[in-house]
Amino acid sequence: MKIKAFILVLTYLFTVSVSNAQKTTLQNPILTGFYPDPSIVKVGEDYYSVHSTFSYFPGLPIMHSRDLKNWKQIGNVINRPSQMDFMGERMSRGLFAPAIAYYKGIYYVTCTDIDHDGNFVVTATNPAGPYSDPVKLPQVRGIDPSIYFDEATDKAYIVYNSEAPDNKPLYSGHRTVQMYEFDYKNLKTIGDKKQLINGGVDITKKPVWIEGPHVMKRNDWYILYCAEGGTSVNHSQVALRSKDIWGPYVPFEGNPVLTQRELPANRPNPITSAGHAQFIEGPDGNWYSIFLAVRPYEGDYYNTGREMFIAPLTWVNDWPIIEHGEKAIEYKYETNIKEVKQNGALPQNGNFSYTMKFDKGLDLSMMHLRTVDSSSFKTSKNGLTLKLKPETISELGNPSFVAKRQQHMNSTAETELVFSPKSEKEKAGLVIYQDESHYYFLAKSIKDGKTQVELYKSVHRKKDVELISTLPVGNGKLVLRITNNADKCHFAISENGKDFKNLAENQDGKHLSTRVSGGFIGNVFAMYATSNGEKSDNSATFKYLKYSGEDSVLK
Repeated sequence: MKIKAFILVLTYLFTVSVSNAQKTTLQNPILTGFYPDPSIVKVGEDYYSVHSTFSYFPGLPIMHSRDLKNWKQIGNVINRPSQMDFMGERMSRGLFAPAIAYYKGIYYVTCTDIDHDGNFVVTATNPAGPYSDPVKLPQVRGIDPSIYFDEATDKAYIVYNSEAPDNKPLYSGHRTVQMYEFDYKNLKTIGDKKQLINGGVDITKKPVWIEGPHVMKRNDWYILYCAEGGTSVNHSQVALRSKDIWGPYVPFEGNPVLTQRELPANRPNPITSAGHAQFIEGPDGNWYSIFLAVRPYEGDYYNTGREMFIAPLTWVNDWPIIEHGEKAIEYKYETNIKEVKQNGALPQNGNFSYTMKFDKGLDLSMMHLRTVDSSSFKTSKNGLTLKLKPETISELGNPSFVAKRQQHMNSTAETELVFSPKSEKEKAGLVIYQDESHYYFLAKSIKDGKTQVELYKSVHRKKDVELISTLPVGNGKLVLRITNNADKCHFAISENGKDFKNLAENQDGKHLSTRVSGGFIGNVFAMYATSNGEKSDNSATFKYLKYSGEDSVLK
């Protein structure tokens, strides 16, 4: 059967399944902003996803849903410095591509600490945690480990991306998928590894970066599905299958089962870079795939990072069909899933706004750079108070910095700052941050004994900063505001909370894009205080952090 016929079958079957039923709209992305490399598991009526965080701390957020639409963060896998930290690492290093699984009352999360610990596994009896200290898997040499539990045999297997055969690649990006049997009780590999895929689905075409592998059982078939093509615009998902867990695995003739790389680049509101998928049965009995993709505002420029998307999946002759390159991923899918909202959950998709206050501590979604220094901040009904530390965000340490994700192409962050600088090196304020050499810092400081607001822009791939603008202010109320509109950033202040003065408009937003900076992360808005290399006993208080985002395509 040709691929177009498969797509017609998919569309027909999914349309029939939601007709004559209560419809709930799934809004893509189902997790907006920097939630890359999604992995998902279903346990009873509950769904749990986990995501890469690279060098942010805490690491690997655990999200919960009952309807695949409404998500709530319930924990972080790496939430104690004793588990690991990422000191000295650049922001796009750290933790790559976790995977979550569940078996006999225990949750397993596997992941790769790319520069230090390599591959590891942690466990918990509660999906929210706490998770165990990492158990290293030194035999698993590569990235993207995933555990498959074969209930029929009570055996487990760990599958992962690895080096080319004999570590001799035939071309750049030549990798393999390999697998060990896994002792899930003692958390160690068993026996010898076996190579399941060499290069990709067709090595004669020199496929690159076969990664993110998962195994599942469908009737009598073991389905092995992986990302291929790299995580940028050539990203895709491919599927293979075998009657034996060890293979040989035969590729689907209709591969890739998911990609957007063949679609016109000038299409409106494009969704690109789709791949790194996992398949899951929905609450309605239909199948879905969750995967990463991005929403560029121009070419391959985007600031919001890789987000979690969803699309219907249909099984045809026991092959998975999602959205092939002949059809664009949609921003909305109608389903007959019953919507289940969660109390206390921050909004995660569509357009939204909210204000974070700190009388009950930091929200689980808030992040620090590389580790957490609990002595450097406190929360109260007055707000978040940061001690000024000598460390800066241009370095590879742990400055006084608390962040939330930018989740919209058009977004605004605002805070009220209470701070009395004592020297010209003491600065506190609001940052829009991509990495250690790509950010803007809207800061209150002092110059020649007079307080002022200063706007700094980092210098591309250097530790230096450039002063863009200054504005004198008094010692009373001060509200800071940063607005990001695709490739433009705007910076404003108010001394009464109502009337805003522009400090700078139409600054280069591409400076904050993944395309310019390199790496794999999205932007965050952060509250930040530094004494720039000097010791200080000063502090700054942020009364709240207000966020709002509105993208026309998400209405």
